[in-house]
Amino acid sequence: MPAPETDTPLPQDFDTLKAAILERKAQLPKRLRQVAAYALDNPDEIAFGTAASIAASAEVQPSTLVRFAQHFGFVGFSSLQQIFRARLRERTPGYDERLRALGENGHSQLESGAILNGFVAAGHRSLDNLAGAVDPAAFEEAVTILARAETIYLVAKRRSYPISSYMAYAFGKLKIRHQTVGTAAGIDEDVLAMAGRKDAAFAVSFSPYAPESIHQARLLAARHVPVVSLTDSAFSPLAESSRVWFEIAEADHAGFRSLSASMAFAMALTVAVAEKRRQLGTRPETE
Repeated sequence: MPAPETDTPLPQDFDTLKAAILERKAQLPKRLRQVAAYALDNPDEIAFGTAASIAASAEVQPSTLVRFAQHFGFVGFSSLQQIFRARLRERTPGYDERLRALGENGHSQLESGAILNGFVAAGHRSLDNLAGAVDPAAFEEAVTILARAETIYLVAKRRSYPISSYMAYAFGKLKIRHQTVGTAAGIDEDVLAMAGRKDAAFAVSFSPYAPESIHQARLLAARHVPVVSLTDSAFSPLAESSRVWFEIAEADHAGFRSLSASMAFAMALTVAVAEKRRQLGTRPETE
């Protein structure tokens, strides 16, 4: 039986394993990095699946799963899989049972009604997972960064755009200076050039990631503008440019994802920034 590839302490729980994966992700070979991304994006599938089905979904060979496990100190893949199964046992019961019950009960015989019920249930599941996905200390740090900024730059494209659009509306009502990066005139680079160290940015992008948003976040980070971001994977390219980043994975219905948890997060962040500015004595912008 081959010996583990590392002498570092064996991860005892999912959070420790996730931290180890993120710490070493830049040094992982291509195929192991591919497994790491799949594992963190699909932890339930790792817990429930077989080595063959997981390898097929991650588009690697089953032997790569074994090498991945050994890289982090496990004897084999089944030993690592126990970490993912323990995560499910420890997790607070959510809406998974309700989703299953909805399908089993045939809640509505009408096709359109069934579609509505599916999206409602998926939204419940996303919201139920939201609290556990956001670290309170990280959230407080993000709020402070944005609250201290003279101007908040909002970066989002494609499916993420409704989130920044809502935040722009709310910031306007709260009289907080902001700038949406995304103009019909195509002068985004000129808008970004005005951002400085006293400003901050909030960027959003979900897989498949919008190249423009990733590029703009990198530009801002290079100008020493602190970036707070919302994304859906620890391997998101947004994470590399962000002072603080949050990972929220929306549940889907029939392959379609809504923005239930993401919009709730954006609402909470916006209001928290306004409250923090009040506490700091930051005067609202007046027109």
